[in-house]
Amino acid sequence: MLRSYLNVGCLTVIISSLLFFGSIDTVRAQNRLPATYQVNLSTPYHAMLTHLHFLQSESFDPSKSASVFMHSGIDTVTARDLAIKLKQSWDGRGQLVNVNVMPRNPNYMDSVTERMVYRPVANTPDIFLEKQPDGRWMYSLSSLDEIYRYHSEVFPYGSDRIMNLLPQRGSHKFMGLFLWQHIGILIVITFAILFHKLLTFLFNRLLFQGASRLGYNKIVRPYLLPVARPLSLFVVFLMVLVLFPLLQIPPKASFYVNIAFRAILPFFATLVFYRLVDVIGLYLEGVANKNDSSLDNNVVPLLRKILRVFVVIVGGLFILQNLDVNITALLAGLSIGGLAVALAAQDTLKNMFGSFMIFVDKPFSVGHWITSGDIDGTVEEVGFRSTRVRTFRNSLTYVPNGKLADTTIDNHGLRVYRRFYMHIAVTYDTPPDLIEVFVLGLRKIVENHPKTRKDFFLIEFNEMGDFALKIMFYIFFAVPTWPEELRARHEILIEIVRLAEKLNVRFAFPTQTLHMETSPGKEGLTPRYDMSMLEFKEVMEEYFHSKEKNKNNL
Repeated sequence: MLRSYLNVGCLTVIISSLLFFGSIDTVRAQNRLPATYQVNLSTPYHAMLTHLHFLQSESFDPSKSASVFMHSGIDTVTARDLAIKLKQSWDGRGQLVNVNVMPRNPNYMDSVTERMVYRPVANTPDIFLEKQPDGRWMYSLSSLDEIYRYHSEVFPYGSDRIMNLLPQRGSHKFMGLFLWQHIGILIVITFAILFHKLLTFLFNRLLFQGASRLGYNKIVRPYLLPVARPLSLFVVFLMVLVLFPLLQIPPKASFYVNIAFRAILPFFATLVFYRLVDVIGLYLEGVANKNDSSLDNNVVPLLRKILRVFVVIVGGLFILQNLDVNITALLAGLSIGGLAVALAAQDTLKNMFGSFMIFVDKPFSVGHWITSGDIDGTVEEVGFRSTRVRTFRNSLTYVPNGKLADTTIDNHGLRVYRRFYMHIAVTYDTPPDLIEVFVLGLRKIVENHPKTRKDFFLIEFNEMGDFALKIMFYIFFAVPTWPEELRARHEILIEIVRLAEKLNVRFAFPTQTLHMETSPGKEGLTPRYDMSMLEFKEVMEEYFHSKEKNKNNL
């Protein structure tokens, strides 16, 4: 509590000091008015002096000030009300009215409209002085309705009723302000601090209860509660902006305070949306985790960064616009500069667009094994400019996304099945029936393994090589990663070796055998072909006849 009081006291001293240096009486000091002045409507200069001079504290006479509004049909009470409301509105918005620069020519003509009119404040162009047929310079009839509208805009929600309770003038100033203005500043600051604490507490409770009902308790403290404070400050400054014009501080000080408010409000609004980006990012992470593609987990941080940059840029533009900066000219200048930067950074832009194409098309994801030209390895990270690939030599390769987007990518990580193809070579002296049984056993091994594809595999005796009879072994593994594939291969090959050992099947390998064609007491190994063609045909027919007979017996 003591800290709150100290804050109130410090803020009061600081603001009062600023107001003291900025407090210059609207007409007398700033515009160097004479000590005595009479009603004069002969020129725009004298008309404005008449309006403002007689509303100063030391020369307060609303009836004389109302003469600038006294058209036929306008009573004195209405004219006085108009004079006071316009002065209150200008002072509340900090509109500096420099009478010394106003034209003193009775026949002044506006160069744009070519009419005898003069607009004293550029920000209120619909409120202007107009030369009457009798030669007097007065506020135009169309300005009267605009004054009421402008006053309602400066003092919204009926806050102008409080003005009737405040003194219209004073006799003594302290640090450039009347005593009631110092008290008003202290009350506004104290109320703002207390209101800020109350709103922060209420927003914290509402966010906590709302998130708890939706089942998001874990995101309250790190993500939702940081939103409460800037949101509370935004509402508090919005309230102070409504109450501040009621203090009627000097226009020069009010001018700078209004500038500060016009920058502070969009700043806190930007801060609120900046904090909400984390909440949106957390929701997108939850959506991404439901998908199998781990690339979505890389898209979410990128989108979060883009949203943050977008919020900051839009918030900065709103702040600049509220500070009366020409946004159109600024954007035009930035576009020309952006064109020059784009020409100088073509490769960078190409990589940026390449990264967008990767995120949209999703040709690979983190953890996938890819091959693209000389690139062969596992994807570790997909960045905004480049992709990081870990090669099988354990080195790290950074590949520009523009290059990946323009080349062919072989994604081994998206394979549903992993092919395993080889030839099993057995010796030429293996009997045909044993080969048949061995092939059946190989098929049985594939069918019994839990990680092989069962609906399609090929195991056939399909080649007679130079030194072996070859059995084609063509199967697929239903495993997601290379280490699991290696493990499955190991298990299959071990079973093949055990089956061959059990059946006494010998695996062939390149060998050379030296045969002695003849030797004493031993016949040669080379067959003797002493049958005619007809006899060979009879042997062949007998072979197929016996196979047919055996088939029928089965």
